Amino acid sequence: MTGPSHDPAGPGQPQEHGQPEAPTDTESQDHGADERARESLRAVTAEVAKAVVGQHQAVTGLVVGLLCRGHILLEGVPGVAKTLLVRTLAAALDIDTKRVQFTPDLMPGDVTGSMVYDSGRSDFTFRPGPVFTNLLLADEINRTPPKTQSALLEAMEERQVTVDGTSHRLPDPFLVAATQNPVEYEGTYPLPEAQLDRFLMKLVLPLPPREDEVEVISRHAAGFDPRDLQAAGVRAVASPADLAAGSAAVRRVQVSPEILGYVVDLARATRTSPSLQLGVSPRGATALMTTARAWAWLSGRDFVTPDDVKALAPATLAHRVALRPEAELEGVTTDSVLASVLGAVPVPR
Repeated sequence: MTGPSHDPAGPGQPQEHGQPEAPTDTESQDHGADERARESLRAVTAEVAKAVVGQHQAVTGLVVGLLCRGHILLEGVPGVAKTLLVRTLAAALDIDTKRVQFTPDLMPGDVTGSMVYDSGRSDFTFRPGPVFTNLLLADEINRTPPKTQSALLEAMEERQVTVDGTSHRLPDPFLVAATQNPVEYEGTYPLPEAQLDRFLMKLVLPLPPREDEVEVISRHAAGFDPRDLQAAGVRAVASPADLAAGSAAVRRVQVSPEILGYVVDLARATRTSPSLQLGVSPRGATALMTTARAWAWLSGRDFVTPDDVKALAPATLAHRVALRPEAELEGVTTDSVLASVLGAVPVPR
């Protein structure tokens, strides 16, 4: 992901004829709300850094997911702060959050809720599960069988849960932040392709470089307790209103026909790659356009550039493609295939 760039000429610049056009009261209010939301969401990164060392791309990806109303999958070996990262993000936001530890014996009703008998009313009533929240931490989601994993499909796509024929709306905003260990680790179940496609982005948390690891150990030596984020000074710096204003501003970010064509060409190129047996679907192309918009807005611009698309393509597309077995045997990776596609597809000027 690239860094912020300067704003282009904004409202109130000289027109082709006549004097500069003054912004209306509504435009000024919208601009002020946009700026407050942007600064609040940028401050979230600083709050997360009080508890999590490094992993800046993952933090930014989570903020992009919140702005896009999309779900995020965090993957990494045990011990790279996946759960801590989501918990700290929740603490930096003034929103409701719940956590579900996914285990082999977890049942779908344990996540979505179920009908229970109410002796006082002599009838069955719906008891909401932990999915009824703003930010659901689905911890180690690939340690539960596909049946329970699939319980989240409707919630992630439709923002509702259907139990006993009755649909129940989920709160707004609603975001699933799921963590998983690499599938080759013992006791894990690969996520179904249909569910992977519901995640807006997949963020891979690498092992930290030496200097970051030294900082982690130093903090623990000084008494840092990852279970006590309040003692670490983490506080809520962004509200639901900031998220709503930011999401509305992202939808106003302009995407030119040339950029739209570029996104589609990238998706289509994955479908004809000889190394892939499954390319990016139209849903994946839409997701890339959406994340590029959010990144452009966070960078202070109201239009999308090819660099925005390139910056978000790996995290948005890598989990939506599947390698051919022969390509895997040759050591080809999805990252290398996407890098090749990004290098081959002409960039609009």
